[in-house]
Amino acid sequence: MPDPYNSYEFYPQTHVVRVSALFMRVAILSSGGKDSSAAWWWAKCKGWDIDCLVTVLITGNDSWMFQIPGTSIVEKQAELAGLDWLSVESEGIQEQEILDLENKLRDLNIDGLVSGAIRSDYQKSRIERMCERLGIKSWTPLWHQSSLGHMRGLVSNGFEVMITSVACEGLTEKWIGHILTNDSLAEMEELSSKYRFNVDGEGGEYETLVVSGPHFHGSLEISGEPSWDGRRGELKIDSVSLIKN
Repeated sequence: MPDPYNSYEFYPQTHVVRVSALFMRVAILSSGGKDSSAAWWWAKCKGWDIDCLVTVLITGNDSWMFQIPGTSIVEKQAELAGLDWLSVESEGIQEQEILDLENKLRDLNIDGLVSGAIRSDYQKSRIERMCERLGIKSWTPLWHQSSLGHMRGLVSNGFEVMITSVACEGLTEKWIGHILTNDSLAEMEELSSKYRFNVDGEGGEYETLVVSGPHFHGSLEISGEPSWDGRRGELKIDSVSLIKN
């Protein structure tokens, strides 16, 4: 599949297909983290019309499909990008949460949904079946991307990825609230090899929030304090400010 960080490959190589692609109207399924942000940028680089960002807000204690902490901040990301934001409340009940999303998407006039699924067959298959029922397309541009290639591409292309929670051996309190750089990513690569965790966090090792990137017209300023129990922790966010370009 095309490399999502090679902008030349974003565009079809025939005039007819290219013209068709430019008339796509899509929604972006976004948690505010690195993967959905990369998928969002992919759609933007294709020249597609982005109708809105869609976020599932879990009101229960767990979810089979969706990130829980910090997802309401997507509203601020949408504001930075000049886009509408559609929130979908769900208790996170297995199989019901995808129906909650489906019911909200039914009201949109879109050709498809773009999401940041990388290796979760559970998530990808349910999104695809939902889109089939709605009569729209499902795009997962990051599917089976190299873990290291994905992470290095984010940093090298100007995405400021903040670690908002950690939950694995090897990632300590110091990573909470940290924005990845080339140096710290190299350190994370070494730790992932030593402690055998997924460097892209696909196993739930950590969660992220993108505070700036090529898809924003500015950045987010996050204020908060880390909470740490000796094995895992998260950033307790107190406030979010917009810094517009």
